[in-house]
Amino acid sequence: MSFLNDFTLLLRARYPFIYINTTEEERLESFIRFCTSKYVSRTLYFWDFSEGYVGNPNTKGFAAKNPLEALDLVEKLTKETPAIFILRDFDNFLKDYSIIRKIKNLSRSLKTQPKNIIIVSSEINIPDSLSEYITVCNFPLPTKQEIRDELTRLSTTLKQELEDVMLSKLTIACQGLSLERIRRVLSKIIAKEGKIDSASLTPILEEKRQILQQTQLLEFCISDKTISDIGGLDNFKTWLSIRSEAFSEEAINYGLPYPKGVFLVGVQGTGKSLAAKILAFEWDLPLLRLDFGTVFGSLVGQSESRIRKMISITEALSPCILWVDEIDKAFAGTQNSGDSGTTNRVLSTFLTWLSEKTTPVFVVATANQIDSIPPEIIRKGRFDEVFFLSLPNEEERKAIFNVHLNRVRPNTEIEFQFDLFATLSKDFSGAEIEQVVIDAMRLGFHNKREFTNQDVVCAINNLIPLSRTKNKELAVLKEWSESGNITNASKYN
Repeated sequence: MSFLNDFTLLLRARYPFIYINTTEEERLESFIRFCTSKYVSRTLYFWDFSEGYVGNPNTKGFAAKNPLEALDLVEKLTKETPAIFILRDFDNFLKDYSIIRKIKNLSRSLKTQPKNIIIVSSEINIPDSLSEYITVCNFPLPTKQEIRDELTRLSTTLKQELEDVMLSKLTIACQGLSLERIRRVLSKIIAKEGKIDSASLTPILEEKRQILQQTQLLEFCISDKTISDIGGLDNFKTWLSIRSEAFSEEAINYGLPYPKGVFLVGVQGTGKSLAAKILAFEWDLPLLRLDFGTVFGSLVGQSESRIRKMISITEALSPCILWVDEIDKAFAGTQNSGDSGTTNRVLSTFLTWLSEKTTPVFVVATANQIDSIPPEIIRKGRFDEVFFLSLPNEEERKAIFNVHLNRVRPNTEIEFQFDLFATLSKDFSGAEIEQVVIDAMRLGFHNKREFTNQDVVCAINNLIPLSRTKNKELAVLKEWSESGNITNASKYN
């Protein structure tokens, strides 16, 4: 059911107190005006603390700086007068005893009257004593159609015609922003460039980055890694390529559901984080990184509230990729019984969302350890596939050396002995091979010359790979990967 239907139903059912959580005060009030003009006939009264009632000449300035008197106006009107009272930021006064008592009294009397009191606030602050009397609603961010209409209106004002493809890209880029933020960022673009085009996508994404920084829950990552930046992992690359158009209009029209996500488990340094960035780049979707450590708070209920907020933000910014980095560390916390079950509740909320989400949010979860991850998280339904990223084989090590050496010294492949490097670097991870190349460059730079094959060999011999110091942990991972329920990211191992 849409918010319009829900809201109209609450008005008709004579719910006395409705609490609407939103930062878009102006857009909400415009929506309420539309709703009362078309669906539920009511006279509107707007109140705020500094100016009192505004907009209605009969009550203008009434109850300024007096929240209790603002509620008195409800009783001053006749019982038969249909009305909606919109109280801005009224949540700041809900802990006052006189306000609490007044709300309880009004809740009784308004049950039979065509009147509704709407509290508008950017935060939810309802004391327990009023939780039974107030109904909470979250005002959704603009829909695709609302954003598209706004972009069309702006382009018409500029006497500029946007092609359907460009209009669709801009609409998707603006998803997750309030209408006011969309207008603000587009105004800045128009003031600077004088038009709206493909270059407008960058400042729109920058606006999203600022929003995420303010929440301190998610990080907006730059995904500048292409599929050519990773060596090996052929099975994963094929899987990724098959789903490259998974979020397109054509896929939706074909009847395909949105893919849910992928779980990447493996040794440190084998390219799990790189794979997440490549996914975002190849699918041309924004990449949001979640560190579960930022979710947990010290106050009662804060952690549960944060995970719900994270989900809400992610869905608002969809279609997108949510990268849950090192999720195994979060599940390791479930063994701690000293948090009154907070960790279990947070992760339960997250897992339920993974199973039931219908929004185009693709989740990439990475993990280094498998011991602490419960079996239910990797079952089908939460993730489309579970990949094991093992240490690269000789052919893959050769490809990884090629990627890194070609990046720092393009078109010089003939000068390097890739077969020798691959043989000598047995049990090295991709990250360790990258470090080998950096160390070889340091040797050459220190000696005021170009680095050589001998420098690379020297760097290989000087580096002790993680596989030799963490052989027990790696053996557990390898045994788990051979269970038969996991797909190997590499074609040969």
